[in-house]
Formats: sequence, C-alpha cells, structure tokens
Amino acid sequence: MPAAATAARASRRPRKSRAPVPGTRFDRRMGEILDHATAVFCDKGYEGASMRDLSRASGMSLAGLYYYFESKERLLYLIQKHTFTTILEKLKQRLEGVGDPGQRIRIFILNHLEYFMANQRGLKVLSHEDEALKNGLGSEIAGIKREYYHLCLGLMEDLRRAQGRDFNARTAVMSLFGMINWIYTWYNPRVDGNAEDLARQMGDIVLNGITCGKKAAKREKP
Repeated sequence: MPAAATAARASRRPRKSRAPVPGTRFDRRMGEILDHATAVFCDKGYEGASMRDLSRASGMSLAGLYYYFESKERLLYLIQKHTFTTILEKLKQRLEGVGDPGQRIRIFILNHLEYFMANQRGLKVLSHEDEALKNGLGSEIAGIKREYYHLCLGLMEDLRRAQGRDFNARTAVMSLFGMINWIYTWYNPRVDGNAEDLARQMGDIVLNGITCGKKAAKREKP
C-alpha cells in the first residue's frame, strides 16, 4: 500500500483518548469535556445519555467527539479512571510520613470527602454506573478500585494491631465506604459543615465505634 494512503487511513482512525493531566491546552480541554460528560451522565444516566447529548454539552461536534472518544463508554471509562487515580495518588501523598494508625484513617476519610464534596455529580455517576463498563475497560477500573479498597483495609488492620482490638477490618472498611460514598444524597453544607468538619465527625464515629469494642482475648501459649 502506498505510504500516502497508509498515512491517510491512519489519520482517520480514532485517537487513543487518555486521562487528563493538568498542564497542556489539550489536557485542560479534555478535562472540560469530561466535566460536561459527567454532568450529562448525572442528569440522564449512562443508558439515557447519547453521544449527541454529550456533543451538545461539551460544545464539540458529534464527528469530533467520535473521533477522539469512539463511544460514550470510553468517556465513562476516562471519567472513572481520572477520578480513582487522582484520589488514590493524593491519598498516598498525604499518608507519607504519618505513622499514627488513627490519624492515617482520618486522612483517608478527609481525602475522600474533600474530593467528592467538590465533585458530587462525579460521585453520583460513579455510584450509579458502577457496572456499566465492560470487558477490559471495566477490569482496569476494577483493579484501581481494588487497590483503593486494600489500602483502606491495610489502614484498618494497622489500627487493629496497634490497639489490640477485636474487630473485623473488612466490616469496618465496608461500613466506612457506606458512610462516605453516599453523601451526595444527603449532604447539606449549611447543616453538615465543610469537608474538614464532616471528616472529623465521621472519623470520631468510626474510630470511637471501633476502639470502644472489647479487648482482644490473649491467647495462652501452649
């Protein structure tokens, strides 16, 4: 095949979209498009939203949207990947140099709430469209979410060992996620305060509820 024809065909192929990284004009524009897509998915639901809806919201032509993203599934994938990688990276940075197990759990709560209280539509989309991604896209996002879960589980296990308490770390983690993942359904800043206020209250509930449990029984040496 002539080189010119090969180049022309390659130019018509959809470009591989990537999660936005602040810096370049392209990345900023990508972030804006994902914000618009998040709003559309939040209002219409993933199944109810069309590429034409996403095109109108983003101000990009329908042909241009298909060129860069191929499908609405690709947009949902990028929204989820950007969200989970961002919150995970920020959490790891904040945990560096902090040794107290209780304080590390409070950092986890605050990091989660700060991000999602500033992006409540995103939290709703992530909660309601959890199973929408299929095949490899869904597997990749599931892997990032497992890393996030296991990090929190490790924090709970550290607390359990440090304080010698008898509680189920998995139950504690899943209960915590139940608290922090549904705030978009009830949060009112006039009543509930800002992220720091809410994180402090939730941290007290989680840590005091855990640490008031009975002491782990000492096992006698054989």
